[in-house]
This record gives sequence, C-alpha cells and structure tokens, in this order.
Amino acid sequence: METASPSTAGTLLVLARQQAGLSQRELAERAGVTQSEIARIESGKREPSIPIIQRILAGAGLELRFRLVPLDDHDQVLSTREESRSSAERAGELARHRRNVAAVAANAKPR
Repeated sequence: METASPSTAGTLLVLARQQAGLSQRELAERAGVTQSEIARIESGKREPSIPIIQRILAGAGLELRFRLVPLDDHDQVLSTREESRSSAERAGELARHRRNVAAVAANAKPR
C-alpha cells in the first residue's frame, strides 16, 4: 500500500492550526468540514481545491494570498548537480560536511 506524504496544502493547514492553537477537530468545526477531512489533507491523502483551502484557513483566522514572482530555479539547479554526482563524490561531500559541522560545533560558545 502506498503512503501519502504531506502536500503543500497539508503543510499549510498544519502551520495554520499551530499558529491558531487549534486541534484538527476545532479547526474542522470552525471551517464547517469534518475532522477526518482535515486529517486527510494534512497527511497528503487528499489534495483540496483552492476554495476549500481558503475556507479552512479562514477557520483558523488566516487567508491565503497569491502573487506571481520570477522563477527561482536555485533548488532545481542544486538537485540536478547532486543527481549527476557519483556515489563516491556524494560520500566525499557528506564526509566534508560532517567535518565542517563538527568543527563549527566544537568552536561554538554556549549561549
């Protein structure tokens, strides 16, 4: 059986609930949907329409706004670069990263 992963909509709802201090049941009651609907969206098992997301977010006292901005392909460039590396190159990069993190941690001063 395939398991769903959280979607953008699901992540938005979790963040909205946390920000509003609401349980799934409380948000569902405010938005006029079932708690199971909130759970399915948050888990990625259901991808709701924009009007449904807007209605649920309104239940948390929030609104969804959209704006168009120039494409930032930075993550795609990095992903493509990573996919082109060999296993040995990836292992070497990971080892360098771990050494760097350890060095930073060793030099960190307690706050």
